[in-house]
Amino acid sequence: MFRLCQHSVMVVLAAALLGGALTGQVQALAAKEPNKLVAHRAIYEMTLDDARTASGITGIDGRMVFEFTGSECDGYSLNMRMVTQMTDSQGQTNLTDLRSSTWEQGDGQKFRFQSAQYLNDKLGDITMGRAVREIPNEAVKVKLSQPAHAELNLAGPVLFPTQHSLALIEAARAGRTLFQARIYDGSEKGRKVYDTTAFIGTMVAPGADAKLEAPAKDKGLGELASWPVSIGYFEPKGGDLTPSYQIDFRLYENGVSRELLIDYGDFSIHGTLTALEYLKAPECPKARP
Repeated sequence: MFRLCQHSVMVVLAAALLGGALTGQVQALAAKEPNKLVAHRAIYEMTLDDARTASGITGIDGRMVFEFTGSECDGYSLNMRMVTQMTDSQGQTNLTDLRSSTWEQGDGQKFRFQSAQYLNDKLGDITMGRAVREIPNEAVKVKLSQPAHAELNLAGPVLFPTQHSLALIEAARAGRTLFQARIYDGSEKGRKVYDTTAFIGTMVAPGADAKLEAPAKDKGLGELASWPVSIGYFEPKGGDLTPSYQIDFRLYENGVSRELLIDYGDFSIHGTLTALEYLKAPECPKARP
């Protein structure tokens, strides 16, 4: 994102965050009834929050559309498009259009992803691939078809985006304040896993949030429990205490997010929820006795 990074956008909108050692966590999540994430379409207005002089950025305006559907039995689909116009200190503008689509198996065993980025209406980067988790060691095998054919082996444990969201909500409900995880979502041309550290704030009780955007109020977000969350994304084994970027947002127990803030160090972007629609999702068939 200006560097328009697919990873940061997807994780923000998937509300993907967590804490603590993850050994054996994938099996634990699959073994019990998961938290429910509501199918929804959300639109966010993206604006420049702050920028240092060194960044050369004077303005950012755009819109992000996020659509999440599916269930634990059918798998989870995530479609996202973000179009932004950035203005630099010379008054020149660039239009960036990022499109991403993923599918994740309900038990977290398989993950498919593809993304494309356009700069001033010209197609640039394309990424496409799939990942399969090996049990019992939780290692992940990745096969990339774009931008070039390649195979990667990722040592476990690694979480996919929806797993991350479910685990974060579970950690928040349990009263945890710290969650650490390694996340893979096909970012950086499908070749990078990020180490993440999430800090989960004190729960905001239903009805205690007085300031809500009209879409959030109309759709009853204020009637749900929520948590302020801050996640730092670090280069794997880099030893750097400063994250590559940081994402802050309000996470609701149904998986919807608002009050987005993405901080890249030299500049930060704010996302305001401007529309929210709940979508129909098929019910999983009940197991036969």
